[in-house]
This record gives sequence, structure tokens and C-alpha cells, in this order.
Amino acid sequence: MSKNVANKLGKGLTPEQFIAGMTKNQEQFIHNKEQFSWPSEDDREFFESLNNRDDLRCLILMADWCGDAVRNIPVVFNVLENSGIPIDVLIMEEHTDTMDQFLTFGGRSIPIVLIADTGGAVLGQWGPRPKHVQAVMAEFKATNPDPNAPDYADRMAKVREEIMRQYGEGYGYQNYVVAELREVLESI
Repeated sequence: MSKNVANKLGKGLTPEQFIAGMTKNQEQFIHNKEQFSWPSEDDREFFESLNNRDDLRCLILMADWCGDAVRNIPVVFNVLENSGIPIDVLIMEEHTDTMDQFLTFGGRSIPIVLIADTGGAVLGQWGPRPKHVQAVMAEFKATNPDPNAPDYADRMAKVREEIMRQYGEGYGYQNYVVAELREVLESI
């Protein structure tokens, strides 16, 4: 059965409302958004070409306390604003019913970007982080299935360090986000 988010379309915050209401990480979020640049003219033109479509909607499950959201969603906002696709930001804690339909490794990992049609049918999703960064967590979860293991927290701390290393210095990771979002949208 396919997933449907029709009951959430138009119920979220706009990107501007989300940014204005941030109580954590607002300055960093805005800075990351301002640092965005297109990886290529072809990418910019692709997203701009979506302005001709009025059948797509975007819902983003996230929260301002989440480092991956602060890092990745400024990119998502920039590319989707260029595409004209309407965005609804759903704060995870206020929309757990929707969040629980899009778990990662059985847990509530954010951000999750959903692309839906105007009827709410989910056509594609992205998140919570670029694939090469997420691979670190996937490997950890596969080899550490018991969150109650005595050394689980120590191992998770090392994984988080490796995730930060995979993001790298600067803003080069933004190119991966653009490429992966483009891949999702091209598949629709």
C-alpha cells in the first residue's frame, strides 16, 4: 500500500515561518542557506524547469534542534524555492503520526523530505542525510542492533564523529543534497 499525506498538505509551516520561529540554531541555519550555490547551471535549470508543474508538493519532517536538518534543509529550501514546489514544514514532535510512517532503521530520524502529488500520494522521499553520510549510520545499525548494550552509547558517539567527518569541511556536501534531490524528482 502506498503512503498518503493528503491530511497534512497545507497544514505545515512555510519555510519563512519555520525560520522565523526557530528557537535553536537559527543563525547557523540562515548562514547555511546563504552559503548555498548551485553545483552547476544544469542543476539550476533542472529545478527551475519544475516551475511548469503544479502537481507536486513537498512536506519536510524536521525540527530546529536537529543538526542534520540545520545542515541539509537550507539546501532543500533553496532548490525547491527555485522549483516553485510548495513546501510544508512539519515539526516532528507535532506530527508523530506522519513521522511514524517514515522511520529510518525503525527510529524517528529527521529530516525527511517527502515529494507528493496534489492528492497526497507520496512519490519520493529523501533524508535524513546524504547517502554517503547515511552509510556510516547504516553500517553501525547493522552491526549494533541492541541499543541497550553497555557500550552502545560510546559506539554511537564514534559514529556521530564519523558522520561529521563524512560531511567534511565547508559546504561541498550541499552538492550531494542537490544531486540526490534531483535524482528523486527525476524518478517521478
